[in-house]
Amino acid sequence: MARNDQILYILQGLVRRSQDLEGAMVVTLDGLPLASALPHGADEDRVAAMAAAALSMGARTTAELRRGTLEQVLVKGERGYVVIIASGPDTVLAAISTGEAKLGMLLYEMTLAARDIARELA
Repeated sequence: MARNDQILYILQGLVRRSQDLEGAMVVTLDGLPLASALPHGADEDRVAAMAAAALSMGARTTAELRRGTLEQVLVKGERGYVVIIASGPDTVLAAISTGEAKLGMLLYEMTLAARDIARELA
């Protein structure tokens, strides 16, 4: 199986395992989508660019406030969450969930998927 196909398989598995997860994608640090399992109608390029921008802002904030290396970005809206974590040295995993999501379980599942994605990209 090709590398991008394997990454897509990992993303689809992540979305399937969590009933509260509506979509996920892998994005380069400069905002280019590598693979996505987003809901129908989501603009992959826009989501990728916004995820990269949120990550960049989070990294600058933690650096400026001397909070160490950025581990995750969590954005909460009235209908749910967007969670962004590292999935290798040059990519991030972004996930979209419902407002009812159990964040601990979501982060656990995302961490496992991010580890698998990083292995594929190595």
